[in-house]
Amino acid sequence: MTRVLVQVLLLGLTSLALLHPGVEAQMCDTITIMTETQNSYDGNFTSETLVPLNGLDVVITFDSPLNGLSFWDGGVEKIDDTHFRITNQKFFETGGYVSIHFQAQYDEGTHPNVVSVLLNGQEACDGLFFTTEFPFTNPCPATGMGRYDYAQALCMSILFYEAQRSGHLPEDQRVTPWRWDSALDDGSDVGHDLTGGYYDAGDHVKFGFPMAYTATVLAWGLLDFPQGYAAAGQTEYGRAAVKWATDYFLKAHTAEYELYGQVGAGNTDHSYWGRPEDMHMERPSMKIDSSAPGSDLAGETAAALAAASIVFKDVDSAYSAELLSSAKELYAFADEYRLEYHNSITDAAAFYRSWSGYGDELLWGALWLYRATGDDTYLTKAQAAWDDFSLGEGALQFSWDDKKAGAYALGSLVDPSNTKYADALKAFLTYLKNDAQYTPGGLVFLDPWGSNRHAANVAFISLWAAKYGDPADAAANREWADGQLGYILGDFGHSFVVGFGVDPPTRPHHRSSSCPIPPQSCLHNQWGQNQPGPNPHTLYGALVGGPDQSDGYTDSRQDYQHNEVACDYNAAFSGALAAMVELN
Repeated sequence: MTRVLVQVLLLGLTSLALLHPGVEAQMCDTITIMTETQNSYDGNFTSETLVPLNGLDVVITFDSPLNGLSFWDGGVEKIDDTHFRITNQKFFETGGYVSIHFQAQYDEGTHPNVVSVLLNGQEACDGLFFTTEFPFTNPCPATGMGRYDYAQALCMSILFYEAQRSGHLPEDQRVTPWRWDSALDDGSDVGHDLTGGYYDAGDHVKFGFPMAYTATVLAWGLLDFPQGYAAAGQTEYGRAAVKWATDYFLKAHTAEYELYGQVGAGNTDHSYWGRPEDMHMERPSMKIDSSAPGSDLAGETAAALAAASIVFKDVDSAYSAELLSSAKELYAFADEYRLEYHNSITDAAAFYRSWSGYGDELLWGALWLYRATGDDTYLTKAQAAWDDFSLGEGALQFSWDDKKAGAYALGSLVDPSNTKYADALKAFLTYLKNDAQYTPGGLVFLDPWGSNRHAANVAFISLWAAKYGDPADAAANREWADGQLGYILGDFGHSFVVGFGVDPPTRPHHRSSSCPIPPQSCLHNQWGQNQPGPNPHTLYGALVGGPDQSDGYTDSRQDYQHNEVACDYNAAFSGALAAMVELN
């Protein structure tokens, strides 16, 4: 992990117990004398910090009296001749090193030594600051909306994305202190700034393909269930979740026919169980370009940027235009240079290969660009993809891999005169109700990996159809989706959402939340992965993989098939929750 030396502005917040003079007259290990005269010296305090620092109160204790203490970046309070507090009201830093510069003035011949530095109430003379008190609590209040508290669940579902953030975290970051700056060197191997974006799941790889799907679907929920987001007070947080991804995609689109689609090697990353803040392995940057293309990756990223451009059109027109311009370039890249991206980014093949091919992304991307631009050229391209790849033959799921069902819904909205979309959507929803497999407890079972995710994805499609589809089917579509979300939120006796409802998961397969602070014990004998208790930090809002076909489920950190979390798991789930808030 890259460490950043920070000039600290200080904020006095708490009343601190003071150490008394009389301890051994030896300078703290964390104090360095920079310059010295007969009656003063310039000192520097530097400490590593394992947690973000949002507001500081520093008390420095000397072993003999001072005449005064100067601190140029804030205020100084003299407590007595040997104790001084330095403060400022503007500090926020997400971690690394903390450095404080001061000048001590004293009578000639005395040379007072610093014998204690209390940093937020903790002795920091040993050079390592951490806290065992975690002020982070669930910021999503109960609202009482709906059969389940859908508004609170939506708030928590969006909050989950803050726990997945990579890069330099913003001042309004809510998931602290166990998440802070990480992977600040991403892209340095190729000379680009590829910091930011989302860690994919319980690991720390940035897989561009599912991240782009995540952004597209989060944007879709914001666009088509805006009243639900507004009623839950989550519109701004939802936009921020989308923007964290799209800011990264703009960085990753480094040339007209170039897009970085992965940072980090899957197997290397997965062999490390620790915090992203402490990573030291190489994180190679991998791209597609005209000589090694990837139509599925470029097409889905184009869809994400186009959908986001609509989200931000009336909020930040300049940013919206930038997103749309990049979306057009990436769609042209996907269409002109055709190949599945795992042939170019070969490391992705074992993790996020698009088994459905790239035809669905060409259709999906074209429909989103038509919705964003109104340019009939994109409807023509959508029709070509539909015909060339036989995309109307039916969908069996909606996921990061297969976008057909989403395209049926979107196409029926943006091209209502072309009834093939509405007909295909109706057939897909009929299949879900009548022909798909179910667990004995009633969860539609479309895939053994992330069964909850797949159920939530199609619940979103069903709720979308309840609002925008055939009015004759609206009640049935809503009722069916309500049953799927009910299973996930607690109908089967426990919640599958971390921190929400009755008996929720406490041991998700998720490295960051499994590591305590300080984190040394996380790596020792693989403690973070294998210890039997709950994760030290609650990963609020994370939807875990879900049960097997017999409703079997164990809250086990080792069971990544059923208890891992991922960005794509929460994307349509968030939209479905917004729909339930809106439609209730």
